[in-house]
Amino acid sequence: MFFEYPGLLYLEFVLIPMAAYYVWKQLRRRRPYIAVSTTAPFGAAGQGLKGVLRHLPFVLRMAAVALLIVAVARPKTSSNITRTDSEGIDIVLALDVSTSMLARDFTPDRIEAAKDIAIEFISQRPSDRIGVVVFAGESYTQSPLTTDRATLINLIKEIECGLIDDGTAIGNGLANAVARLKDSQAKSRVVILLTDGVNNRGEIAPMTAAEIAATYGVRVYTIGVGAMGEAPYPVMTPFGVREMNVKVEIDEDLLRQIAEETGGQYFRATDNTKLMQIYGEINEMEKVRITVDSFPVYTEEFGRFAVWALAAFLLEIILRIFAARRIA
Repeated sequence: MFFEYPGLLYLEFVLIPMAAYYVWKQLRRRRPYIAVSTTAPFGAAGQGLKGVLRHLPFVLRMAAVALLIVAVARPKTSSNITRTDSEGIDIVLALDVSTSMLARDFTPDRIEAAKDIAIEFISQRPSDRIGVVVFAGESYTQSPLTTDRATLINLIKEIECGLIDDGTAIGNGLANAVARLKDSQAKSRVVILLTDGVNNRGEIAPMTAAEIAATYGVRVYTIGVGAMGEAPYPVMTPFGVREMNVKVEIDEDLLRQIAEETGGQYFRATDNTKLMQIYGEINEMEKVRITVDSFPVYTEEFGRFAVWALAAFLLEIILRIFAARRIA
């Protein structure tokens, strides 16, 4: 606590002459008396409670004056308020939804693992706008850039393989993602492109899309998903769904080139744990810029001292009116 006008606190010294005058007046006060031969019988009685309460109105007046002086001096308290301004990042997730994403080298399969881990990644980025693009033989936007986490998560859950022509159009997927970001005003714009195959469809070459991304300052992180060698894949047979091992083919050289062209990085995920670690690494690399301002906030405290002074003053009046004669 501090005071706006600390010099006024010197007025508290007025209490000294007030107290001195009161004592002097009490000493000069004429009291009724009777003549007795000895005071021994009255020695143990003392003044009693009435004798003490007789001075209470004056004590209340002194307290009222002291509190009123403190209130006039304008006491204040201060506390520091911290304001945090976060500068979000615009991120587009480009997910491969070709039928090869149904391979079961991930749990339960690649597409479901990719969706679950993407949802976990989104929940850790509360300040960012995030969108989702999907691609197979062609590409479309599942969700534009948004901060509505609930809607975004629901749209990701609805992603399925087989909804569009099969194939792997990496160039189209990347170009679509860049189109979502090219008009963004964010300081950092990022595409996370996840695929498990080789580019074999689409009108736009992957490296052409990468050059476009670099032109707009979009950084691309590429992720190749799939076990090394072969992976179990569900196949429909006359006896129901059976798993057969298929060769895993990922164009890692292409994904690496896309990342290098745009200033990003290439990752290889061979299982759920590794994919989660990759998203964790990207999460650490793409930190939100935070500006923290700290400034004091002052609170006026004179009101409560004024209320206490008024309460003491009113209590003194009540005591003088209703109890002074009985106490005396």
